[in-house]
Amino acid sequence: MPADETIVPLGAAYFPVPAGSATRRYAFILVPGFTLLAFSSAVEPLRIANQLSQQPLYKWQLLSETGAPVASSSGISVCVDAALAPMDRATRTFVCAGNPASAAAAPKVVAAIQRHARFGGAVGGICTGAVALAAAGLLADRAFTLHWENQPAFTEDYPALCPTVNRFEVSDGVMTCGGGAAATDMMLSLIAEDYGTEFAAMVSEMCLRKVMVGIEKEQRSSMAVLIRSRNPGLLNIVNLMNAHIEDPLSLDDLAEAAGFSRRHIERMFLSVLGESPGDYYRGIRLDRGRNLLSTTDLGLLDVALACGFGSVAHFSKSFKSRFGVTPTKFNRPIKGGRPTASR
Repeated sequence: MPADETIVPLGAAYFPVPAGSATRRYAFILVPGFTLLAFSSAVEPLRIANQLSQQPLYKWQLLSETGAPVASSSGISVCVDAALAPMDRATRTFVCAGNPASAAAAPKVVAAIQRHARFGGAVGGICTGAVALAAAGLLADRAFTLHWENQPAFTEDYPALCPTVNRFEVSDGVMTCGGGAAATDMMLSLIAEDYGTEFAAMVSEMCLRKVMVGIEKEQRSSMAVLIRSRNPGLLNIVNLMNAHIEDPLSLDDLAEAAGFSRRHIERMFLSVLGESPGDYYRGIRLDRGRNLLSTTDLGLLDVALACGFGSVAHFSKSFKSRFGVTPTKFNRPIKGGRPTASR
């Protein structure tokens, strides 16, 4: 949509907003491999707000590095309105990214974000768009997030920065979300700031989504849901395993921390999860290794050490046992490679 046009669709539902309310502008910078679900989840609440109010509450434009259409992670290309250019500082500007996350760190994209922030503009990242903000030096001392799948690789690239597990964060002019439906959550929070919680609640209803303030803040389901057990002892041990991937705990350490005997822990894992504590723990660490191989260009030794394996040989043997292929033959879409399927 050209920057001088506004979409105000007709609709049966209506929610009054004071006449003459300010029109707020958004810009979405699309980078190759951006996630279509996350992008549309961010734009549609703005369109619905205009429709419900029958006013041009929001305008938006789509940008790309060159002004050419951009292919999403699903292979669907989206036409944009213009190439990157300086924007009015009142424009909230988001980088929409996906896989590979490194696409968000393209020099021209980073420079555009840096300039916009330097002149007082609000900036944001959708899905892995936070990578652009990190490269621009805008995330220090701020709460931020990106999709959970990409967080391990992000922390390897930016060890001084720590993303939260939350679905979205709005912190001192910087707005980030984990992608997918979390983009809608973030936009609803911004709409609530602009035009009130009741209006935002109606926009949420139009999205067929209930407003649950303060509930389900985190991106991922609870561990109890993931392992289909509410056993507090088992959950405690699994959480300890996930917290100690690079420095694995022994079964004796886990037993001491949980207050159970080794034998009791073994029985719990076998009865609930169908495998031994050691096999389950190794699987968690190998899954992290596969993630790092898929999303970074770290060497095999660095990946092995990051997953708590003392040698490449041990890591490779365990990796092949779990995934049926050695790490050296694993198809690695490393940084700058072709986009892979995303959220």
